[in-house]
Amino acid sequence: MAEPTVDFRTSPDRYRHWKLAFEGGVAYLTMDVNEDGGLKPGYKLKLNSYDLGVDIELADAVQRLRFEHPEIGAVVIRSQRERIFCSGANINMLGLSSHDHKVNFCKFTNETRLAIEDATEHSGQSYICSINGIAAGGGYELALACEHILLADDGSSAVSLPELPLLAVLPGTGGLTRLVDKRLVRRDHADFFCTTAEGVRGKRARDWRLVDKLIPPSKLADETRRIAQEVAGKSRRPADAKGIALAPIDRRIDGDTIRYGMLTVEIDRERRAARLRVNGPAAAPPADAAAIHAQGAAFWPLALARDLDDAMMHLRLNETEIGTWVLQSQGDAALVEAYDDLLARESVNWLVREIMLYWKRVLKRLDVSSRSLIALVEPGSCFAGTLFELVLAADRSYMLDGTFDGSNLPAATVALTAMNFGPYPMGNGLTRLATRFLAVPKHLDTLKDEIGEALDAEAADELGLVTFTPDDIDWEDEVRLAIEERAGFSPDGLIGMEANLRFAGPETMETKIFARLSAWQNWIFQRPNATGAEGALKLYGTGKQSKFDRKRA
Repeated sequence: MAEPTVDFRTSPDRYRHWKLAFEGGVAYLTMDVNEDGGLKPGYKLKLNSYDLGVDIELADAVQRLRFEHPEIGAVVIRSQRERIFCSGANINMLGLSSHDHKVNFCKFTNETRLAIEDATEHSGQSYICSINGIAAGGGYELALACEHILLADDGSSAVSLPELPLLAVLPGTGGLTRLVDKRLVRRDHADFFCTTAEGVRGKRARDWRLVDKLIPPSKLADETRRIAQEVAGKSRRPADAKGIALAPIDRRIDGDTIRYGMLTVEIDRERRAARLRVNGPAAAPPADAAAIHAQGAAFWPLALARDLDDAMMHLRLNETEIGTWVLQSQGDAALVEAYDDLLARESVNWLVREIMLYWKRVLKRLDVSSRSLIALVEPGSCFAGTLFELVLAADRSYMLDGTFDGSNLPAATVALTAMNFGPYPMGNGLTRLATRFLAVPKHLDTLKDEIGEALDAEAADELGLVTFTPDDIDWEDEVRLAIEERAGFSPDGLIGMEANLRFAGPETMETKIFARLSAWQNWIFQRPNATGAEGALKLYGTGKQSKFDRKRA
């Protein structure tokens, strides 16, 4: 039986698990999970445990706080429940879920954690976690995404990562990596911590860098408020600015066609491919930041980013057998360049900064989506600047040399803008151009000289910006064979190959998290020690002892 369609569109008036409140420059995001509000039937979300539905609301809140509340400089994540912060991902949900759902759940959760860290680092909206009880597994991983972790010093409140001793898996949302890379916990301390189901509390938790501050439970609320107000007071966010409303995303599904305002997705089930055609702007950009603010969520770069983001999440969770995404565009490249020029010119404005940061996150989501990416640059395309990042993100790209027979469209071109040289780094910390030309970093200087030039297929090929440039005679066959070839390969092999090839260059906490999620967690989630009939994940809560295959691989 197919799992129900997951819809990522929500809003605060529809939240079932979170409550948002505001006090001056501080937002309070309170976790109060509805036990009967699971995304699917068959389990109860007890003890503030969560499933994908809880995380979808959290991701929406994090996004809205950035765009709708420029006055907020600090966000407190806390629990409504007494003596329990969050018990992590719901075990019964994991036991009932398909393998691909579990991995996609972990991936989306991690992207949300990274969005929290990105807001703290780049948006002046720092996150503070106030733990009033037990923070276990994914609950502690949520705390790890915050800049400050406060723990009630009451002898029973504790933090733990008990996945290994209890479930025979590992923290799937970056817990282990954040522990040693972000909080710089000593390896021996981390080893003990991750093999102790009951976790660590009090002075040891603070001394081992697992939390930042211990607070008597009677003072936890007041001290949290004081710290949050102090953090908010140091934020560079404009306290007197007005946010923009993120209106509901308009999405219509008609059979195998999904239509958005700025994007159309056409699914070819025979070839296991989806064509994502993005629409360039229909009109010239507004004059300045004030005019951007007036357009709000309808401003073309923001509207397209939201549509593309939703489409990727929908395809990842609901169309798991569609393994190839074909990236196409249509529109006026000169208008795309004009919008990029506006973004660069107004980048000091808080809203423009948030739009550019959002595009960075959307492109990163594309990078880690475990789909084969093929970009097609054709007559009528508008792959310039920000949109050219889609071509650079692709595993390979095809650009038509010349025109199609019988078409009156001019030959395809691509163009670079300032957006390709800094604002949209990958998870490795480098731009996609820098990652592409690791062997010849000086080539970036040559490319900067080409900013604003309309580059035809011959020029783009010579500069190394596209993979192949077939003419009209060969175009259809080459593109068809590339897509059909992908459908014939092992999906597992493709995921491993693509993930290894995409992130050349330096390793960061982010690339470590996703590499380990894609490989280790993917593998462990399929091993009988965790998910077999007598595996720990299946037998959790039954009182039965797991039977492990004791061989080390």
